[in-house]
Amino acid sequence: MKNLPKEKRDRIVLTTLGGLAVVAGLYFGLIGPQTRSLAEAARKKTEQEDRIASAERLVANVSQVEKNLERVTGNLLAVEETMAFGDMYSWVIQTVTGFKGTSPDGYKIEIPQFSREVATEVGMFPKFPYKAVAFHLRGTARYHDFGRFVAEFENAFPFLRIQNIELEPASASAASAGTPGPDTAEKLAFKFEIVALVKP
Repeated sequence: MKNLPKEKRDRIVLTTLGGLAVVAGLYFGLIGPQTRSLAEAARKKTEQEDRIASAERLVANVSQVEKNLERVTGNLLAVEETMAFGDMYSWVIQTVTGFKGTSPDGYKIEIPQFSREVATEVGMFPKFPYKAVAFHLRGTARYHDFGRFVAEFENAFPFLRIQNIELEPASASAASAGTPGPDTAEKLAFKFEIVALVKP
């Protein structure tokens, strides 16, 4: 290149630079966008394949989903059969006094006072399909008997909730009523509410 005249050298350099510019222009103008569009198409293809595989898994599990739906619907219907219905006052008395739980002889608690039902809000979820009623109960029991009763009662009836429990020594409430007994020294007087869902 040293032996070439300056004019020829300049032409060769300019031709080389022009060729490089044309190659760079082709790459950035045509090849680059095509490469990016191919990468985008490959990404979309992978997403569509994932969606198809997910849909195929769902279609393959339709029978299992239907079995689960039937089982859950059966469980719900079984629970609804034990929900409050009809004469609410007699229902709550029968439910509470008939509850034996794990104790074969029942619980050593006395609940002589049951209030009539009061309609209340469930307050758990918006658009909840069940209505609720509240009952106020009063009675006496020993501390451990009362605690076992509350725990086992709520576990046995998932649609009932015991709330607003008030406890005081039974001797204080019996003394105010004028009827203290010999065994009231060890007992508690209690008040609480039972909130029950009503069978639709």
